[in-house]
Amino acid sequence: GFAHHLRLPESLLPTSEIRSMRRSELEHLIRASGEIAGDDEIIIVGSQAILGQFPNAPVRLLMSMEADIYPKNDPQKADKVDGAIGEGSSFHELHGYYAQGVGKKTAVLPADWESRLVAVKNENTNGVTGYCLEVHDLAISKMIAMRPKDLEFVQELVRHDMINKKTMLHRLKQTDLENSIRRIAHARIKSFFKS
Repeated sequence: GFAHHLRLPESLLPTSEIRSMRRSELEHLIRASGEIAGDDEIIIVGSQAILGQFPNAPVRLLMSMEADIYPKNDPQKADKVDGAIGEGSSFHELHGYYAQGVGKKTAVLPADWESRLVAVKNENTNGVTGYCLEVHDLAISKMIAMRPKDLEFVQELVRHDMINKKTMLHRLKQTDLENSIRRIAHARIKSFFKS
């Protein structure tokens, strides 16, 4: 109706009114994904990977209600996870958040990113370990994706001093990219850290 058109975009809402994913919800998605895929190791590559290293991350980094995941030992089963607890599933309708099953090559990442993964495993994950991207690796993948929401995410990381310029430039060097994309990402990193 008419009122619907008056809603502010989330970026303009006061932080108290933004629906954001909590660490416990990510843990639930890790547990459910592991059970569905029959894999006790799950990789989280999207924005919500931030909750691995920063369980109480600023709310504006947590506005996505999906976790991009794939089973570590059987990445093909990402489709199975997506079908069971993905967008529009009864799980999504019930809980308000969901898992998006993605391919192993969805995120472009620096060399050795797997050695820096942050493990999330506790009672809530029920024996399943969720491996979340380290914050600089996550930021590099966002810089390369270059969608407005990805760049805003990186700017928010800079604003909260969660990433540093030297590490970002080093990781960019470790990332296999076309030169044209590398140049754009390099310039963006420098400009983001100016302010």
